[in-house]
Amino acid sequence: MTTYLEFEKPLAEIEGKAEELRAMARANEEMDVEKEAAALDKKAAQMLKDLYKDLSPWRKCQVARHPDRPHCKDYIEALFTEYTPLAGDRNFADDHAVMGGLARFNDQPVVVIGHEKGHDTATRITRNFGMARPEGYRKAIRLMDMADRFGLPVVTLIDTPGAYPGKGAEERGQSEAIARSTQKCLSIGVPLVSVVIGEGGSGGAVGFAAGDRIAMLEHSVYSVISPEGCASILWKDAEKMREAAEALRLTAQDLKKLAVIDRIIKEPMGGAQRNRAATLDAVGAEIQLMLKELDDKDRSALIKSRRKKFIEMGSKGLAA
Repeated sequence: MTTYLEFEKPLAEIEGKAEELRAMARANEEMDVEKEAAALDKKAAQMLKDLYKDLSPWRKCQVARHPDRPHCKDYIEALFTEYTPLAGDRNFADDHAVMGGLARFNDQPVVVIGHEKGHDTATRITRNFGMARPEGYRKAIRLMDMADRFGLPVVTLIDTPGAYPGKGAEERGQSEAIARSTQKCLSIGVPLVSVVIGEGGSGGAVGFAAGDRIAMLEHSVYSVISPEGCASILWKDAEKMREAAEALRLTAQDLKKLAVIDRIIKEPMGGAQRNRAATLDAVGAEIQLMLKELDDKDRSALIKSRRKKFIEMGSKGLAA
């Protein structure tokens, strides 16, 4: 069953009517409703195109959070083979909000790491809605260390509203763990490519995304804070999230102009959730291109260019 966002309600009505007509025809074989249903399909396709032609930043936030978008687990299962998950930070526990391990990408050995939100109530609770605790970032550090030791490229998939802000996480050094993870991203001597597949929220996203190449899906978002959080701080009113989303410059298109990201991966019409297979293929193709661009760089060149990239980040777009 299709899950519709708030702004897609008119579309839901039209597609629902087309499905009702076809259901009636299935119940009564003498009814011929295909002409009417096809007309509704055409109207729905045009409406979908109009809705997604120029999405506002807030609507992009809604699409980025859509429950039916492919998540980290879906990408790993579709794009990687021989995936061997590695668990725990060798210090406290295993954080289920962070997936990671050894795998092959197009037969090339890699380490893959990402946030996993879960797909239903049970898995979302288990995965803590993709909000990593300190042990998740320390697990990522352990995996990046291993990748560096064995010369394996690292692929990270970012999809988190932000790191978990709970009391226990703070007691165990949440900010320090994120900072160490970001530092590790910047210091490993192997290619590191990152893709924001949904939400890229706060330092919790940056801790995985300080890579040589950063890509974003067309309707994903990447920001220092959520629009609701920003509105609560600036206006003491979370309902002003639309204004906050505009001000934060969190869309892939804005961030590409500011040189915060390197490329935008086009999504199917209606968002990644409307054609998951096409989205998975597009992300896989982009990861392959990014890794190929980094093939001929040695350890020192990778570290130097990556650090330079982040020192200069944003300045090119602002100067332009």
